[in-house]
Amino acid sequence: MNDVCIDIDYSQLFKNGQKIGGDVFLLDRNPGSNIITATLSDGLGSGVKANVLASLTSHMANKLSFSPMDLSHSAEIIMDTLPVDRDKGISYSTFTIARIAFADDKSFISTDLVEYDNPASLRFSYSEPVEWEKHATKLRRKAAIKEEIVYASSFDMKLGDRLIFFSDGVAQAGAPLGSFRDEGVSTRTMLPGAPHKVNQPQPAERLKEWGVENVQEFIRGLLAKKPAINSRDLARAIVTEAYKRDNYHPNDDITCAVIAIRKPSRVLIITGAPRNRESDKRLGEIIRNFEGFVIVCGGTTAKIVARELNKEVKADKSPSGNLPPASIIDGIDLVTEGMLTLAEVGNRLEDKVLLKHMPEDPAKRIIKILREIDQAQIVVGTKINDDTDDPAAAAKIGVRFPVIEKIVRSLERNYLKEVDVRYL
Repeated sequence: MNDVCIDIDYSQLFKNGQKIGGDVFLLDRNPGSNIITATLSDGLGSGVKANVLASLTSHMANKLSFSPMDLSHSAEIIMDTLPVDRDKGISYSTFTIARIAFADDKSFISTDLVEYDNPASLRFSYSEPVEWEKHATKLRRKAAIKEEIVYASSFDMKLGDRLIFFSDGVAQAGAPLGSFRDEGVSTRTMLPGAPHKVNQPQPAERLKEWGVENVQEFIRGLLAKKPAINSRDLARAIVTEAYKRDNYHPNDDITCAVIAIRKPSRVLIITGAPRNRESDKRLGEIIRNFEGFVIVCGGTTAKIVARELNKEVKADKSPSGNLPPASIIDGIDLVTEGMLTLAEVGNRLEDKVLLKHMPEDPAKRIIKILREIDQAQIVVGTKINDDTDDPAAAAKIGVRFPVIEKIVRSLERNYLKEVDVRYL
């Protein structure tokens, strides 16, 4: 598998008192091509109305991003489609769209970025900020009373690079309610040296906000301390800091997305007995040579692994819920029962169930690891039984393959993980 991965994730908190967010983040990969689109849209206001407008914008951006047309032109179509608020004369939704195209071996990773009225995106090479040129296009919509500008840029990304974008709930964190936060005023803060920097007097309330430049400095310090931090944890750290600055009562929806190019973290999942004793030995070699998490699923499989590693299978007293309990093998990160547990893993991954909504059981423990890694290697044993005419044994092996296929499909489509399946 590749030694470079594209790690994309986000973190979000809703405005205090709201049960639904007006910020929407949408991540999708075009089937059959190496294109990923990440869109962050911020609907005007908060709650259900804002969510509907932001959802409309992000889904439009997603569909248009996969079309052959230029991304800037796609942005103009979105702007022409979006309504304008009659009272404030501003668009009902802002957006940031990142379209990432890459080679199979990650030898090149190219990003097209379009931004409209969200705070300026940030780029880093390891812990150092990166400035880059953006092309500004002025829009002329009759109903709009303020100048509307879409910024477009293109750049390549390599190992150690990060692109970070967020809603104004991050940039405005710390500003009190009743200030410009409630007036729909753009807080698009430009960084020093940017070709489209805006110099204008700032209201007193703006001086209390976190601000893009301070967000940048916060990220720089965090990356210097934790250079290997993944996108989820980095996004969560930024959102948490904004949350603190709002005195733990968010005055707006707070959303941050991170795209990172880094070395991948991996997991090896083993399920099913290999077809013969020679394959058992090969399995032991695979485990000993693997760098990353190792999960073993299945009682018979666990016994084979323990024998090949000269270990013992012990009882695990961790909560198991309605699933069979897990076991322990020294040196193996997780040992569970086989098909019942994996089937539950497949169902939850397919339905995108959040970890916080899952019971404490072995399936949750597997999914927690799967959410943390970038690449999964699954080794599926193909032994049926010494008595190959046993219909029950044949049925079991027949069930295993569809379950594995569901897990692979969900990991690739829903979570953009790279998966390799090997039969042994």
